[in-house]
Amino acid sequence: MSKHQQAPHYRSPLRTWLGKTYFTWRRYLVWLWQCRHYATKRQPDPLPYLVAGHQTPLLRRLRDVDMWLQHNKVVNLKIASQHLHGVILAPGQVLSFWRCLGRATARKGYLPGMVLHNGSFSPQVGGGLCQLSNLIYWMTLHTPLTVTERWRHSFDVFPDADRTQPFGSGATVSYNYIDLQIRNDTPHTYQLQVWVGPTHLRGEWRASTPSTCSYQVYESEHRITHEPWGGYVRHNCIRRRVWDQKGILLRDEYVTENHAVMMYEPLLAESKPS
Repeated sequence: MSKHQQAPHYRSPLRTWLGKTYFTWRRYLVWLWQCRHYATKRQPDPLPYLVAGHQTPLLRRLRDVDMWLQHNKVVNLKIASQHLHGVILAPGQVLSFWRCLGRATARKGYLPGMVLHNGSFSPQVGGGLCQLSNLIYWMTLHTPLTVTERWRHSFDVFPDADRTQPFGSGATVSYNYIDLQIRNDTPHTYQLQVWVGPTHLRGEWRASTPSTCSYQVYESEHRITHEPWGGYVRHNCIRRRVWDQKGILLRDEYVTENHAVMMYEPLLAESKPS
């Protein structure tokens, strides 16, 4: 991992707009050119074998975040889940989060939710969908599927209150060029299922054949550095152990690394919400 992290750069609104426009249309061209490679079929009936499953709470009390943003997020997750639930990922195909979902707009029923940007947050239509991409990414790490595109969060905005997964084990998304893409390099068919329950967002990867391996995802080399420009940066590596059906360790492999500018003092205790 790099010794020092550069200070965050804040771009002007014009430069941000020009960049988003360029990368959005470039992604449209890629989708058009490679349209046959992407998974589009959905099947209501679940495939017979559960490979990986996970759930995350819908509502969390976060400092300085109004709860109405989280209630709107739940509405957004319900709409988005309908587009991804039951997607079939055949051998050789790629699942694109945004190609399945489309743009999140008010016309489709999406509400303003919390969106993180440049170390802060603001209400934007469709906000909160990162919880869905985080869930899918985490589950995928517990399968033989291949993550071909994943973007890490550049800022660590909130302390580790009630965190149950390693720091940096999620995947941020922003329509449409900051995407989560997963390829099926196996000879078997997989199916993604995601839905919103009473209290949790839930998901499963299912398959046409039983899984032959089990997985443990963990972090290593976690550290916090005080950078020359005055801020703190959090670093770690995400790794994965893979076992066969007999419990024999097959490999301990590198998955990714994370570097995020901390937006809170790392040595101060978190204040409890009133």
